[in-house]
Amino acid sequence: MRVAIFGLGYVGAVSGACFAELGHEVVGVDVSDAKIDMINRGEAPIVEEMIAELTAGAVSIGRLRATKDAAAAVRWAEVSLVSVGTPTARDGTPDLSYVDGVVRQIGEALKGADAAHTVIIRSTIPPGATERRLAPILEQAAGEKLGRRIHLAFNPEFLREGRSVRDFRQPPFTIIGALSDRAYDDVARLYAGVESEIIRTEANVAESIKLLSNAWHGLKVAFANEAGRILKSADVDSRLALNIFVKDTVLNVSPAYLRPGFSFGGSCLPKDLRAMVSIADRGGAAAPIMKAALASNEAHLDAALEAVRACGRRPAVLFGLAFKPGTDDLRESPYVALAERLIGKGYSLKIVDPYVDASRLMGKNKEFIEREIPHFVEMMARDAEDAVDDAEIIIFGHASGVDKGAILERGVGKIIIDLAGDRDLEFCGADYRSIAW
Repeated sequence: MRVAIFGLGYVGAVSGACFAELGHEVVGVDVSDAKIDMINRGEAPIVEEMIAELTAGAVSIGRLRATKDAAAAVRWAEVSLVSVGTPTARDGTPDLSYVDGVVRQIGEALKGADAAHTVIIRSTIPPGATERRLAPILEQAAGEKLGRRIHLAFNPEFLREGRSVRDFRQPPFTIIGALSDRAYDDVARLYAGVESEIIRTEANVAESIKLLSNAWHGLKVAFANEAGRILKSADVDSRLALNIFVKDTVLNVSPAYLRPGFSFGGSCLPKDLRAMVSIADRGGAAAPIMKAALASNEAHLDAALEAVRACGRRPAVLFGLAFKPGTDDLRESPYVALAERLIGKGYSLKIVDPYVDASRLMGKNKEFIEREIPHFVEMMARDAEDAVDDAEIIIFGHASGVDKGAILERGVGKIIIDLAGDRDLEFCGADYRSIAW
C-alpha cells in the first residue's frame, strides 16, 4: 500500500521504517526540516535499536521518503496514518490540537478527489475522540460524510521505546477500532506479515486500551516501589518478597515492572495516567488509585533525593539521564527531575548516559531538557572512569555494561545509591544504599 505517516517522532519513525520493511511504500510528513532531511539521507531521526539499519535500507530501495508537503502526500497515498504528539494540557487532559490540525489537513487534501482513502489515528487520544471529535473535523474539511469514499479508524500502538522495532514485529495484538468495513480491511492489510491476533472493536474501546495499558503499567511501577519502601521499614528485603509475589499469575498479575526500582517516567506513563484522572474528573468518578500512583511516584523521587542529601553535599555522579536505558528520550525522565533538584540543592554533579548525544536531540525532547536543565551539556561526562574517580556519591539509575564495570572496579570506598536494584553493586566494596529494599 501507499502510506503517508504524519509525525516522525518515535512512533512515526519506527512505523514508517517497519511498514516499508513489510513491503509498503511510505512517505513521512513532518514540520521539522531536520527530521525530513535525515530521513531522506537514510538516517533515523531517533536513537533506537535496529532503526538506523531499517531506515537506511528502506530509503535506499525507494520505499521510504519524507516531505513537508502534506497535501501531496495525502493525494499520493491510499492511507494516512496520524502519529503526532498529544502532550498534556494544563488541566491534565491530552492536548489534541496537533491531531486536529493534521486531520483537517488530510480532509482538505481529499476534498474533491475520487479515490478511496482511509485515515488511521495512531496518536494516543481519549475514548470517544475519534468518532465524536475527529470524524466531524474530517467530514467538514473534506466536504462529505465518512463511509462512502473516506474512511476512519483508530489503531493504537504498543511500542516500548528501546525495543519498539521488536514490538512492531511481535505485538501482543493488533487492535482496530474501525468506523467501517473498508477502514478495517485497509488497516488489516497494512499489518499483513505481522503475526498477531487482530481484534476489531469499537473506536472508543480501542482508544481506551492504550490508556488502560499505560495506566496499569504505571500503577505496577508505583505499587512495587511503595511496597518496597514499606517493607524496608519492617526490615524485609522487598526484592525477595516481590519475586515470590509475582509467581501468582492466575489473577492477571504480570511480572513486568513488578520490582522495586526508580520512579516511572517518559512520554507515556505519566501523561496517560493524568489523562485517566482527567477523564474521571470530567465524569464525576473518583480516581484515588490513579491519583495515588502519581503521588507515590513523586514520593519515590523525593525518597531518592533524601537518600542523596543524607550523604551530605559531596561531589556526585548520576548514571542515567534518559528515562530508561537504550533510548535518548529525556521527556519527563525521573533522572532529569532528580538531577535538576540536586543542582538546585547546590550539588556538584556529573552525568553519564552514552545514549544521550546533545547534538542529536531535537523537537520536544530537546525543548524539554533545555527547559529543565539549560546547561546539561556541561555536566555530561564522556569518561565513566574519570566521573567515578571524581565523585564521592555514585547514583545508579542505568548504565551500559562498560560503565557499570567502571563503577564495580573504581567504586570501592564510595557511597553507592542504587535506584535500580542491581545486586552486583552490593558487593563491590562500596557503602551501598537503596531507597526501597
